[in-house]
Amino acid sequence: MSQALVPTLVPTLVLASTSRYRRELLERLKLPFTVIAPNVDEAPLALEAPVETAIRLAREKALAVAAQQPDAIVIGSDQVAVLDGEAIGKPGTHAAATAQLRRMSGRAVEFQTAVAVACGARSFLAHDVACVRVRFRQLDDAQIERYLQLDTPYDCAGSAKSESLGIALLDAIDSDRWLDPRDRRAGRSSAPASCCVQPEWTRSQRHERPDADSAWPPGPCAQRPRPRQRDHR
Repeated sequence: MSQALVPTLVPTLVLASTSRYRRELLERLKLPFTVIAPNVDEAPLALEAPVETAIRLAREKALAVAAQQPDAIVIGSDQVAVLDGEAIGKPGTHAAATAQLRRMSGRAVEFQTAVAVACGARSFLAHDVACVRVRFRQLDDAQIERYLQLDTPYDCAGSAKSESLGIALLDAIDSDRWLDPRDRRAGRSSAPASCCVQPEWTRSQRHERPDADSAWPPGPCAQRPRPRQRDHR
């Protein structure tokens, strides 16, 4: 007599974010998931480095929703744009976006993206962080104005959406993530979901852009990826 098969319950997947960009990215996996607002104060702490802000907020978002849905696998994420060591937030208004793009014209800007995964029932919490560096083209006021009117990126840190028309503002994109050649041919990136930047070219592809190394200062993105951090509580 054969034993009855016990069905395996698939944990619910929850995105701890109200960002439409992260929702759209997760939808590409064709997996069912729900969205719950984490209701976390996103203000940076005093003397907190931008990358540490991104990591802390990603973890807090995942933990906040995991406390409500202990059996679910919860994904939290946060991204911080950094110029001259200073975090650049979401502009919110046309005037603020104009000022941001003027400041970033011809400059390299880092986007630190942190992703955390939590499951309360398993006392599990893990996070990873990826650095994506973009170099903006030299932009005049007419180009900035036309872009903002067309793409309205007022809810994105850095005032540019490279997955949309913002790609035309960028001279190069460099990631601390290495791609498998099959992923490169397919145009896929190993970087976590981000609000504004989805890398199209990475370090392994920079040789395809002859000018990609000019005026490209060293920084965190030049380092090899850091190992994933896991907490088993």
